[in-house]
Amino acid sequence: MTPEGYVQLRKPRSPLLRVKVAEVSMLPALRPGDWLLVRRTRRIRPGQIVLARHPGRPGMLIVKRATRRQDAGWWLTSDNPDPAAVDSRRFGPLPDALIEGRVLFRYWRPRTPARPLLSQNEPWYPASTQFTAGAWRRKSGVAPSEDGATLGCGL
Repeated sequence: MTPEGYVQLRKPRSPLLRVKVAEVSMLPALRPGDWLLVRRTRRIRPGQIVLARHPGRPGMLIVKRATRRQDAGWWLTSDNPDPAAVDSRRFGPLPDALIEGRVLFRYWRPRTPARPLLSQNEPWYPASTQFTAGAWRRKSGVAPSEDGATLGCGL
């Protein structure tokens, strides 16, 4: 309760949200362990991957593909054709109010510290090893710039 004359402010929600994929229902597009950047919006189009709240369990977030718009809401489907998948085949069209946002892109969090890319036949070099520009290029296929930053990805 706020004292008289004061206004209680809500913490503003970020327009971006990151979520981790936990299940296989969106294979092959998304795999367990993938991280997604989601924009909070209800403006979606058919074919986009969306983040939504499960209609029977509001605390559970689901990632599905919006396939078509219906009068009652969006028809969401899994990319994986598993008959046990939890999507609109099980709970029907999802109301607009349960859509949290649309997926902007997928990314992977680094599992280990960044290091030069090595072939399987080359030994591992500890992080303290200093590489010259020529050695770095031989090991990773990525050329550093003048200031030492890499110019490419090498993946």
